[in-house]
Amino acid sequence: MIITVASGKGGTGKTTIATNLALSLPAAQYIDCDVEEPNGNLFLRARIDRRLEVGKPLPEIDHQRCTFCGECARACEFNALAVLKKKVMVFPELCHGCGVCSYVCPEKAVGEGEKIIGVAEVGVVPREGEDNLGFVQGILNVGEPMSPPLIKRVKQFAEPEKIVIQDAPPGTSCPVIQTINGSDFCLLVTEPTPFGLNDLELAVGVVRQLGVPFGVIINRSDSGDQEVREYCRREQIPVLLEMPMNRDLAFAYSKGIPYVREVPAAREQFRRLLADIEKELRRC
Repeated sequence: MIITVASGKGGTGKTTIATNLALSLPAAQYIDCDVEEPNGNLFLRARIDRRLEVGKPLPEIDHQRCTFCGECARACEFNALAVLKKKVMVFPELCHGCGVCSYVCPEKAVGEGEKIIGVAEVGVVPREGEDNLGFVQGILNVGEPMSPPLIKRVKQFAEPEKIVIQDAPPGTSCPVIQTINGSDFCLLVTEPTPFGLNDLELAVGVVRQLGVPFGVIINRSDSGDQEVREYCRREQIPVLLEMPMNRDLAFAYSKGIPYVREVPAAREQFRRLLADIEKELRRC
């Protein structure tokens, strides 16, 4: 099973939920898909066994064969190519690596190179008395504007025999869609505030468009108002977990310690969450 933990905005507790859920399950793997700001390992402290560079395809022009017809530039949806009188300019920051320029070139003058955009790190989180927790994270190069190719590569390290917990980037843009796509279930973490409700509505629109079953977790549930709960009731969205303000959790968080390691009895709460997810999937 692949469970993605997402949120319409940052700061809702998404990584807290994802790391503690992964640590509470006996055969699990944690994948940090928030490659622009991966912070799950601040809590998990994994042992990294492999580190691989990840690139994206980039067109290379053979100016000896090119007739400067402009077909490649006209076909590019992202304006990553400009054809001048005797030169074709490539703008790597705009290129999505889709390969359409090479496909449409009548002279086969467009080859394919690679631009390194980041790294993928693979390892394990040691756990006493039980199997180690699998760990994967991506780290996007500073200044690199396009993260989906790195997210796609990081997801390829998922181990199908384990329950995979994917920690998604915040928001509802392309990196989030790349992360959620292909998941079995999505947990949307929110907070009971007007901002939380607004961004939850956007996130719900994304997962419904992708056709992924989902449920909601309300963090800091004893603060704010009732509008998030009313919205979930109207939209028939299951609220799978409510987490009130917890001083022990906040204190552990401030020290970079997962809550379920500070309070082992809290694991049962996250194991019940998995059971509720399985019930929702059986209803689908």
